[in-house]
Amino acid sequence: MSVHISAKKGEIAKVVLQPGDPLRAKYIAENFLENARLVSQTRGIFYYTGTYKGREISVGASGMGFPSIGIYSFELYTEYDVDTIIRIGTCGAYTTDLKVFDILNVENAASESTYAKFAWEIEEEIISHQGNIFNTINETAKEMSLTAKATNIHSSDIFYRKDPAVPAIATKYNCPAVEMEAFGLFANAKHLGKNAATILTVSDIIPTHENISADQREKALKPMIELALESAIKSL
Repeated sequence: MSVHISAKKGEIAKVVLQPGDPLRAKYIAENFLENARLVSQTRGIFYYTGTYKGREISVGASGMGFPSIGIYSFELYTEYDVDTIIRIGTCGAYTTDLKVFDILNVENAASESTYAKFAWEIEEEIISHQGNIFNTINETAKEMSLTAKATNIHSSDIFYRKDPAVPAIATKYNCPAVEMEAFGLFANAKHLGKNAATILTVSDIIPTHENISADQREKALKPMIELALESAIKSL
């Protein structure tokens, strides 16, 4: 077991779906996996392993922000020999060109964060998805008749900020939406030579304050979850 994950070696699959919220991980395990078993609950961060269409898949939370996903993804890659992590989450749109319920397949994550620089001496402020899983997601979305927009994303350290304007880095790299984890995940995967992707559902339109209501979330996130699972089994 690692410092922050208490699963035994061999109890986590080669492919992991990683939502931010532990309760979302629990929901996915209970509603989409067969024979799902809880393999870690250290610090209330749940990890489950089960099967989807006969293939072993794990799902577990990343928490919020680069420090948290940085820890969990690093330990999954290095302590449990995970090959591929697919982050699944929600994002806020900076523009009304995106709509709530839109699904985004993140091509590049841009950030002002120093995480990659000080962790791995990666100087770039924009990092791409890693490995072939991004292409697998695109192909799988077409097969499922889903639209998964390939896009750049702003990965921010900040949720609340004084200045309401779209941050300069989002404009610089044409990032229509914002979240808080993809850059850290991609940095770890780049350093370690692993596979990493991020699929997001637009939950909020920042300029108009439109959002997915709490009672819509389970239904709204189902297409993203199914896309991630179908893509995951193709990568095994």
